[in-house]
Amino acid sequence: MSDTAIMKGLAGVVADETAISKVNPESNSLLYRGYPVQELAATQSFEAVAYLLWYGELPTPSQRAEFEQLERSLRPLDARTTALLDTMPVDAHPMDLVRTAVSQLGTFDGTLHRPGGWTNRELDLDRAAYLFAQLPTIVAAVQRRRRGQDPIPPREDLDYSSNFLWMTFGELPSEAAVDVFRVSLVLYAEHSFNASTFTARVIASTTSDLYSAVVGAIGALKGPLHGGANEAVMHIFEEVGTADNVVPWLERALTEKRKIMGFGHRVYKHGDSRVPTMHAALNVLLEESGRTDLASLYETLEEEFVARKGIYPNLDYPSGPAYHLLGFDTEIFTPLFVAARVTGWTAHIMEQAAANALIRPLSAYNGVDERQVPGAR
Repeated sequence: MSDTAIMKGLAGVVADETAISKVNPESNSLLYRGYPVQELAATQSFEAVAYLLWYGELPTPSQRAEFEQLERSLRPLDARTTALLDTMPVDAHPMDLVRTAVSQLGTFDGTLHRPGGWTNRELDLDRAAYLFAQLPTIVAAVQRRRRGQDPIPPREDLDYSSNFLWMTFGELPSEAAVDVFRVSLVLYAEHSFNASTFTARVIASTTSDLYSAVVGAIGALKGPLHGGANEAVMHIFEEVGTADNVVPWLERALTEKRKIMGFGHRVYKHGDSRVPTMHAALNVLLEESGRTDLASLYETLEEEFVARKGIYPNLDYPSGPAYHLLGFDTEIFTPLFVAARVTGWTAHIMEQAAANALIRPLSAYNGVDERQVPGAR
């Protein structure tokens, strides 16, 4: 056995520096480029937040108009992407379809094979904008295909959040509901060196291309201990059923030592700073829909779990039921996370490339000692 301290899961290990985001321990606020995320969610479009993450500052009115025009022009899917989606099983997990589609998008980019084309910041900004615009069209098409519906083309007269919902449902919900969706995207956009972002940076550190790094990040996000947790929250709600069943269900789950998804976070010790904003957004949908049953289930499970374990909800806890009330299939929740987090991933990929060092940690060997192969000399 090695005497080297092993930090399982790299807990507490500082791997590099970043100027993109941090959690301020004094205010317990998540900051994007210094701005508290709750203030961004209250005042900024998702397009402006994407611009902030990539360029370091919020856009001026002219910069925002130019950026929005670019994003809207990049929304339509290539016919080859539509054909690719149609070849995959309808019952495949949507994350598998999204991962495969993003990989295909990389094959369309002829600039990758030019000298210096793989890690060129100006080209990567174009690629980030392309993925930013394409992912809602892909995710919306995936949900509609699962329901036996034809895809709906994007509209250039709608902003990012409204267009996403239009392509998914063929109609727009209330302005309040659109705003709830916008808030969720802003809150999910970035969160420092989480598992998927670190995966993207590891891949980028090899000087691989941006598409490959994003595909790897999608694979990491699929796991229920990371992005898949918002899906797991709704599965728990479905399993529990009603508020009256919370106590017996929870006591049984804790006895069985089940992990209750939607609670706890390695970074936040006093509660996820994004939850109050998302909870307030969820309450808008609960009131609008009249779903007092879901509101009661949500509040009761939170109260009982916190009372027993002292562990507070994370962002996935309110976002799961919010996406459900907006009309998304549960299996689409994590692809929604992809569409939001691609902004943070690509910001980190470009930051990694700007001051790169190959990420290659050591390991402590704990296997058998050196030994001879039988019959070897």
